[in-house]
Amino acid sequence: MNMSTYKLTLEYDGTRYAGWQNQPNQSTVQQAIEQALAQITQIHIPIIAAGRTDAGVHAKGQVISFQSDKPLSPYEWIRALNGLLPPDISVQQAVEVPDTFHARYSALGKIYEYRILRAPHRSALDRYRLWHVPQALDLEAMKEAVTYFLGTHDYSSFQNSPTDTKNPICTLKTFTVEQEDTLIRLQVEANRFLKQMVRSIVGTLGEVGLGKRQPSDIKQILEAVDRRAAGKTAPPQGLYLVKVLYDSYITPSSSSNSPSPDSSNNPMTISSLPPTFA
Repeated sequence: MNMSTYKLTLEYDGTRYAGWQNQPNQSTVQQAIEQALAQITQIHIPIIAAGRTDAGVHAKGQVISFQSDKPLSPYEWIRALNGLLPPDISVQQAVEVPDTFHARYSALGKIYEYRILRAPHRSALDRYRLWHVPQALDLEAMKEAVTYFLGTHDYSSFQNSPTDTKNPICTLKTFTVEQEDTLIRLQVEANRFLKQMVRSIVGTLGEVGLGKRQPSDIKQILEAVDRRAAGKTAPPQGLYLVKVLYDSYITPSSSSNSPSPDSSNNPMTISSLPPTFA
């Protein structure tokens, strides 16, 4: 049989996992998905992710790719995998793509969101889904500070160790800070991210919001190319991988919630689950 290449979009709660990547004697998201694939195909199928998330970090739009000769439609892959995966991991979309597609190397960029609860008391229900900051935060100062991140810079000051990344240059295209009631959302899009870069940026912005740093300090921190110059690393539970960006030919505009009767004749087919509501 011919091998087909599939692109899957995943949503997961990272609370009980030791991150994305397989690790000895640890539960990981990658392990759970590969085990489910093995149950379906009776062989081990290695998967490739767009990026690795740390322990406790969540995803609304993680992307993986894999190859299989199993004669299943994208819709059938969704149904089969979601019937086997634990409840905190869900396949939201499946697409059959060209064999040249690679979840990591085909990506043009990513969008991350970080959530902060700015309230005097901690949340019992959302304790694993956001960072609680009981003190008042100067939102306008934080909004001014994010403007210094835009553009292409050396982000060594916001990269945690250990890392095997040799290129610290990243281009941030958009960075927004918005507040709705007690929830603050920081959303950033870049062509690439370094290890724990978003959390290091958010931790530093938190210090700006608390008045411990000035917005203009960001410029000097970037120029220092030294992690010690920046602030602390924000905790993992507030971070979400929202979306991975690809060329439009890989992400067709049309989708369906059920199998298409003529999908077998299409070079690329796509299926999605109905939208979920938080």
